Amino acid sequence: MTKHWMLGGDRRVSRLGFGAMRLPARSWDGPAGDRETALAVLRRAVELGVDHIDTAAFYAYGDLSANELIRTALRPYPEDLVIATKVGPRRGPEGWLSEAGPGDLRAAVEENLAGLGRDHLDLVYLRVGLMETRDEPIGERFAVLAGLREEGLIRHLGLSNVTAGQLAQVRDVAPVVAVQNHFHLTRQDDLDLLAECERAGIAYVPFFPLGGFGLPDDERIGRIAERHGATVAQVMLAWLLARSPVTLAIPGTSSLAHLAENVAAADLVLDEGEVAELNALAHRKTDILL
Repeated sequence: MTKHWMLGGDRRVSRLGFGAMRLPARSWDGPAGDRETALAVLRRAVELGVDHIDTAAFYAYGDLSANELIRTALRPYPEDLVIATKVGPRRGPEGWLSEAGPGDLRAAVEENLAGLGRDHLDLVYLRVGLMETRDEPIGERFAVLAGLREEGLIRHLGLSNVTAGQLAQVRDVAPVVAVQNHFHLTRQDDLDLLAECERAGIAYVPFFPLGGFGLPDDERIGRIAERHGATVAQVMLAWLLARSPVTLAIPGTSSLAHLAENVAAADLVLDEGEVAELNALAHRKTDILL
């Protein structure tokens, strides 16, 4: 199993990266994270070989924002570090606002540029609405991002929380190098889109790779973890990497110990029988969060 992926054909990244969502706070409603711990986690992640960090300007709580933490901890950035961000959702002082329209996207990209202290963004996802309402056309908004890519503000484009139909809508507008959807060991209902990404050579980057709401209590996963002297979280991440050659995992944490645990999962090799057993785990479809 290869441990790396060529993102967009020109940016080599480790298939196990880091998600910054939990650095400002453990949830959208808090409590706030610890600033110094967050900075230490980011610096340690890079020391451990993480070269793909996923963030967004709306990952913020109180005075803490993921982009500012990344800028403070890691700038000047290593040349091999890829920072992915996303635009679409908007937050105000009192909560979530309507999604960004075509006329709002330049400002959203510029907000990320300023927050990260960069003159271009490596990868920008267009993040669309909740699964129950996400069949709307997205071509006009994606075309705005494609224009910003032509200007040099964005290197690569991706889509997040989309259907196969929405991916098809925009592939003639500009190349899509990554899709970020909700998918993990106990939520395997996006297999058709994963298969399409495999055919097209598009990276598939699950958000909530560890479930997002606590680890599953399933004896089958526990037995495999015990067999390898590993944790359930490590088995879940190793399964994602084994499930398809195009999957990239971006587990997030605000803990140095959990960071080390997650990164070590890249070295956990599951055999074919274990992968098949884990593939068979079912789930109940749940609501998607931002």
